[in-house]
This record gives sequence, structure tokens and C-alpha cells, in this order.
Amino acid sequence: MDAFLSEWGVWGLFISAFISSTLLPGGSEVLLLALAMNGSYGDGLLLLVATAGNSLGGMSSWLIGWWLARRYPPENLSGHKYEHGVARVRRWGSPVLLLSWLPLIGDPLCVAAGWLRVNPVWALCLIALGKGGRYAVLLWLVQN
Repeated sequence: MDAFLSEWGVWGLFISAFISSTLLPGGSEVLLLALAMNGSYGDGLLLLVATAGNSLGGMSSWLIGWWLARRYPPENLSGHKYEHGVARVRRWGSPVLLLSWLPLIGDPLCVAAGWLRVNPVWALCLIALGKGGRYAVLLWLVQN
């Protein structure tokens, strides 16, 4: 692990955070905590890099939803695997994207937001707040 940390550093964190926020599994939290305990980088930089990578990954899911909406309008979603995510975004509105960091439901929420054409700038802000908040709490816990 030390070889990985010294060779990839914050770039490895960015890539891990991006992949973790797509429909693929990943472990950016473990890497974030390892880098924080290693002490080679400041917490602010780690928070910024992890949040940026994870938020851009969430926006890639938003783009998938935007693309899907062109082929499958939200009105025709009966039985589709993203039907629940779309229903949540419709019910609670775009602030539900603050929960995009949650396992299992976060990715479908981002896809649903794109599907429903939530403003991409607003979506990015909400996704970044939620994901950044999670990373900030993890960093705070490891420092205390």
C-alpha cells in the first residue's frame, strides 16, 4: 500500500473517487484515510481532490441519465430499474442529491436527476456538497 501511496498519491485518490462514484464499485474512503494518516498531503487538498473526483463521477451518472431520457422518456419508466430513483427525485426534488454519497441509492439518484433534466450546475453543487460532507466527516474522525 505504501508503494501505491507514494507513486499515485492524490492522482490515485482522484481516480479512485471518480470510479467509486460511477456505477462501478470502488474504495475511495479507504485510500483517503490512508493518505490522511500517511501525512504526506494536507487534509484540505485531500478533501478537494476526493470531492472533485467523486462529484465528477456523479455527474457522469447524471450524463447517463440525460442520455437515457432521450431514448426512454421518464413517463415510460414502468418496471425500469431506475424507476425508484426517478420517483425519489420527483417527490423530494433536486435536494435529494445531497444523499448521492449513499451506497446503493446514490448512483441511481444521479442518473434520475439527469433523466429528469435537473440543472447540471445545481446538480453538481448538491452532489459536491453531499460527497464533500462525507469526506470531511471521515477526515475529521481520523484526526480526532
